[in-house]
Amino acid sequence: MPIAAEGLSEVKVSPIRRVRTGVRGVTNIEVFFDLVYAFAITQLSHYLLDHATVEGVLQTLLLWTMVWLVWLYTTTVTNWLDPNHIAVRLMLLSLMLASLVMSAGLLDAFGDRGLAVGGAYAAMQLGRSLFAVVALRNDRLQNNFARLSVWCFFSGIFAVGGGLVHGHLRELLWLGAVGIDIVGGMVGLYVPWLGRSTTRDWAIEGSHFAERCQSFVMIALGESIIVIGAGLASRDAVTWIELAALAVAFVSSVAIWWVYFDRSAGEAARILTASADPGQLGRDAYAWIHPLMIAGIIAVAAGDTAMLANPLGAAGVATTAILLGGTMLFLAGHALFKLAVWHHRPWSRVVAVAVLALLAVVGPMTPALFVGLCAAGIVTLVAVADGVQYKQRLKRVGPAVVAEVER
Repeated sequence: MPIAAEGLSEVKVSPIRRVRTGVRGVTNIEVFFDLVYAFAITQLSHYLLDHATVEGVLQTLLLWTMVWLVWLYTTTVTNWLDPNHIAVRLMLLSLMLASLVMSAGLLDAFGDRGLAVGGAYAAMQLGRSLFAVVALRNDRLQNNFARLSVWCFFSGIFAVGGGLVHGHLRELLWLGAVGIDIVGGMVGLYVPWLGRSTTRDWAIEGSHFAERCQSFVMIALGESIIVIGAGLASRDAVTWIELAALAVAFVSSVAIWWVYFDRSAGEAARILTASADPGQLGRDAYAWIHPLMIAGIIAVAAGDTAMLANPLGAAGVATTAILLGGTMLFLAGHALFKLAVWHHRPWSRVVAVAVLALLAVVGPMTPALFVGLCAAGIVTLVAVADGVQYKQRLKRVGPAVVAEVER
């Protein structure tokens, strides 16, 4: 979805529009709304673990894309509309219910609950856009939402159609649905006779948008912590090996949190807010790149579940691919994030991905605990390398300069 800076010209603004404060302002209703997506992440992690094949991985990615697009579109709408307005609040609660239906059907999305998933997706994408068209009457954003509604109408046809058929045809139709929504944003939601939207036709408060995406990263990490806690709670007596596996899974989650949140998350939010075109930066660094990182975290949580179930058993191809592949996806996504925000090539992450790829060759023949230890260790080394690099720059240019340019 195109997103951009608030225009400078005097235009009509609807009273339902969110008041721009220039500071972070996530509301309670938005946090409440996110609770459903904590459940969705759990469902996706379990689906990946239960379908640890190439087809299962692709299906999980497709479902994840649908979940992300629904959440992203809602987040961008609440960036423009006031979540504390009663009409917007009721809209969010309605979307929350539909999201719950969609999330509940994820485990059987390619079985008997296809219509629940596809129907909920279509209803949310189109319903939210039409709500904005009505709510923003006489507002300059109304035309943009009118264009968006047209694109969502056609993506909704594919989504519902996918829910009505079975087999690979469902996959193709759902792929078409998400493709329409993604391509629509790339071409400015062009509609004949209605024209197209440019990034500067939309309004975004960078600090709010960045914080919302950071919250979703935290939701995904929460699934990892749940996996660890559930693994500990399900055992009457914990052996030293099992305790070691729990420690490895915990270190992995901490290391991922550290790499993302230590400095770059907060600094990126500041840069997004101060950007001359926050719409393009928000689209590239957050709307497109963040789902890659979060997908990696989901995969790591699924891999930790497999590792905790049998730490000393041979990892096999599936567990190795999920654990190391998920870690690689997170690090590659974070490398792209840094490149998009700072135009900086983070070689530590490139090297880490290469090492993980080499380990994947021997991983299936080694204990699952060893594979998990390698994944956790490499992310930890990346976090340590970031800290060392930051200290070196402090000594070289001083804290005042480093405060302006993130490590």
